[in-house]
Amino acid sequence: MRRLPPLNALRIFEVAARTGSYVEAGVELGLTHGAVSRQIAALEGWLGQKLFVKDGRRMIATQTARIFAAEVGLSFDRLAVAAEACGRPGARRILRVSAPTSLAMRWLIPRLSYYHAEHPHVEVVVTTVSCVVEELRGGVDVSIRRGVVREDVWPAHRVVPILDDIDTLIMSPALFARRPIFKPADIEGHTLLSSETRAGDWANWLEAAGLQHLAGALSQKFDRFHVTRQAVEDGLGIGIGPLPMLDIDIASGRLMTPLPDIQVPRTGYVAVVPRHAGAGNLVAGFVDWLADKAHRHPVKRDV
Repeated sequence: MRRLPPLNALRIFEVAARTGSYVEAGVELGLTHGAVSRQIAALEGWLGQKLFVKDGRRMIATQTARIFAAEVGLSFDRLAVAAEACGRPGARRILRVSAPTSLAMRWLIPRLSYYHAEHPHVEVVVTTVSCVVEELRGGVDVSIRRGVVREDVWPAHRVVPILDDIDTLIMSPALFARRPIFKPADIEGHTLLSSETRAGDWANWLEAAGLQHLAGALSQKFDRFHVTRQAVEDGLGIGIGPLPMLDIDIASGRLMTPLPDIQVPRTGYVAVVPRHAGAGNLVAGFVDWLADKAHRHPVKRDV
């Protein structure tokens, strides 16, 4: 006989740990805050330890609880897949992918039509995280993060490189028409737009361009890169952007790269998958598709 914790409490606990909020867990599950709290208290009693600690008005999962929640989420995912395979063999499969917001918006989602065309019975559900190095969460099959192939970072997972990342200067065609940039020195007087999540972009590019003396130039910083990218598109200044993530914007004429030969390599992106997702598995196949897509169907770049 297996000695299992109460399954309903496990389901509620996984959602609360994943969302980081009893309130959000209640909204997702259609439960009251009190019902969520009682179920988690019951699970804590069964386990004999606290799973959440109070932080202001929020309940925050402990480090042990976050690890446990990730395993619980994967177990529920495997159970759902097994149930579909047994009871509904023709049903659509659901593949859950977690990715940084900008990468999801500018690179992954625009290319999913290729995957859907090849795999019409699979639905890819994308959730986003605000930071490229954010820890892994339960409830997803594939997590895309910035990183390198090192087993000590995610020891319980398989890490597969999928996408290189190269920074270069970006600006809007409209701003280029008003104040063109033909050589590095032409950026003087432009407003330099940057992102808190991509610290050091401008310093590294200015060094590569031999313009370190402009490090204190007029600048404006935003909290997230997708906000910075929009500001660049709107012509509020010039920025440093990653290729090939922005290929789709360059091909459509929303952005351009006035000095494409000045490039700064950065740590690329990897797919992080549980080790149980072996060769031939739907998850492994999707990761192979990601890696292949990074090198196929290139989008023409403006220069």
